[in-house]
Amino acid sequence: MRACRPLTGGLLALLLAAACGGTSVTPAPAPGSAVVVTNKGSDTMVNLALAWAEAYAVVAPEVTLSVTGGGSGTGIAALLNGTNDLANASRAISAEEQAAAEANGLKPTQFVVARDAIAIIVNPSNPVQALTLPQLSAMYTGALTNWAQVGGEDRPIVLLSRETNSGTHVYFLEHVLRLGDAKGPQFFSPDTLLLPSSEGISAEVRQNPNAIGYDGLGYVTADMKTLAVAGVEGGPFVLPSIASVNDGSYPIARDLYMYTAGPPSGALAAYLEWVLSPAAQQIVADLGFVPVK
Repeated sequence: MRACRPLTGGLLALLLAAACGGTSVTPAPAPGSAVVVTNKGSDTMVNLALAWAEAYAVVAPEVTLSVTGGGSGTGIAALLNGTNDLANASRAISAEEQAAAEANGLKPTQFVVARDAIAIIVNPSNPVQALTLPQLSAMYTGALTNWAQVGGEDRPIVLLSRETNSGTHVYFLEHVLRLGDAKGPQFFSPDTLLLPSSEGISAEVRQNPNAIGYDGLGYVTADMKTLAVAGVEGGPFVLPSIASVNDGSYPIARDLYMYTAGPPSGALAAYLEWVLSPAAQQIVADLGFVPVK
């Protein structure tokens, strides 16, 4: 497995674009690097992980961080088969993954490294301003199929989702479609378009006036429209933000994780300690996520 050199400004921008498209990021090693830490998983977190890698290269130039995306499930699977040191995940490890780890003699260790709001996004031309969780559930399960049914224009609803290996997909299924009942019977409508990256959803929303999608708050830009969401019918409509995640008023918020195969030590432990430092958590805020400290 190849390592990557510390990321500089122009290179970082290039790698961010590549990571959003699902491309692995594995440039050449830094001169004199003695330790390589492989870091794979959540596409929601890949831009954050890349920014941390660039900053940590200044703090600990002897450590090289190799960062790739691919989805939370991909990162955890690589951790369990011994090809990854550190898994990024936008969902908690599943019972099945935990059992597989224990069968391999591993004890996955969880670190909450940031928080995130899942923003509901539409094209700026869409007149709808807000939706409830029950309305979103009905839309994504196929019970509501026209924007006129939720106060919009007479247009078909085009549903966008991440693919099934995405932690964001799993979270959205359990907390939006199933309204918090992880074992509920609801599933995504077969008409849902499954896209391989957060940036893919953003791109489709920008060009399709009928589309609705969901992305981590760090992927929301000014050229798309974010809807306010109410947790229940008749409840207050709230926009996603750092403040509304921290005060608990935004109903689609979650922790973001890093997992190690067991209690970390050495360079891995030092890196995770730095990730929770004020400097690293400021990067969390700068990229539109929510610091844990």
